[in-house]
Amino acid sequence: MKVLGIAGSPRRGGNTDMLLAEVLRGAADKGAEAKTIVLSKLKYKSCQHCDTCLEKGVCKIQDDMQQIYKDLAEADIIVLASPMQFMGITAEAKAMIDRCQAMWARKYVLKVPPLNPVKERKGFFVSVGGRKVPNLFDGALITVKTFFRILNLTYAGDLLFSGIDEKGAIGKNPDALQQAFLAGQKLVTG
Repeated sequence: MKVLGIAGSPRRGGNTDMLLAEVLRGAADKGAEAKTIVLSKLKYKSCQHCDTCLEKGVCKIQDDMQQIYKDLAEADIIVLASPMQFMGITAEAKAMIDRCQAMWARKYVLKVPPLNPVKERKGFFVSVGGRKVPNLFDGALITVKTFFRILNLTYAGDLLFSGIDEKGAIGKNPDALQQAFLAGQKLVTG
C-alpha cells in the first residue's frame, strides 16, 4: 500500500509538517510505503486556464506537476497537509489542486476516470490554524473534499487543530502527535 503525504506548508518543520510526519509514520508502522512531497521545494505554475486539458485531459504545462500527477495516480492513500492562511489552504496547496483541472476535465468532460477507478482509495486532511473561530476550516474542507472527489478518493477524515500558530506549538498538545500516528495506522488498517 502506498501512502502519499503532500506537505503544503511553506514553513518547513512547523506544526503541519510535524503532524504529517506522524500520520506517515503510523502508516509505515502498519506496513505501508510512505512518501512525502514538499510543494514549496517544487517548481510548478498555477493553472493558466488555457482549456487545453478539456480536449485531451492532459495539462500542457511541463513542470514538476508532471511528477505530482504520477504520485497522485500511484497512491492508495493521499494525506494533504496544509496550515490555514486567511481561512484557506496555502497558495502552494491551492496551486497544486488547481492544476488538477486536467483530472477534472478527464472525469467530467471527457468521461474518462482520471485515476484508477477500480481500487478503493482514501484521502485524509491535516491542518492547523492560529485562530480559534468555529468556521476556521470550513473553506479549506470544501476545497479539499472536492479535490479528493475529483481524484476518486473517499474522504477518510481529518485532523484539525485551531489555536496553534507558533512553530512547533503542536508538540505542546499532549494528544495531537499521538492522534496523528494513530490516524496513519487506521488509514492503512481500515
